[in-house]
Amino acid sequence: MIRIETAADEDRRALLEQRLEETNARLSPVLGDLRGTADDDERPVQLYAVEDGALVGGLVGYAWGRWLHIDLLWVDARHRGGGLGTRLMDGAEARAAALGCAHARVETWGFQAPDFYRKRGYRVVGVVEDYPPGETDHLLVKPLTAARAPG
Repeated sequence: MIRIETAADEDRRALLEQRLEETNARLSPVLGDLRGTADDDERPVQLYAVEDGALVGGLVGYAWGRWLHIDLLWVDARHRGGGLGTRLMDGAEARAAALGCAHARVETWGFQAPDFYRKRGYRVVGVVEDYPPGETDHLLVKPLTAARAPG
């Protein structure tokens, strides 16, 4: 008899992830070829803007599968509109390109920064309405062939 358990278990989670990766590699020639290469390792892409010792902005993401995955981008309200977000993005895109990434992806809610990303050449490829209830989630992507050097 199969029993369903609901307790959080990091060991089982790791085993589940391993088994899913093995299955994916077996079923997808692309993922199979990627497995075990440098592009299969998540490599951090992190930039932090500091003023007088205080964090005023930053970008946290990672390179995987020749893609830059942007997880977090934040700029202090006092510095918004002054180009700091663009500097962080330029730096992250250049770093990712140097790591072999050809594309970037990011998710943002409608109240956050979809227009900022669109102005930077990202295009919306997916929208999830009412996620969470009352908000809209956007998935945007961009080729990195023209990524600029950090500045």
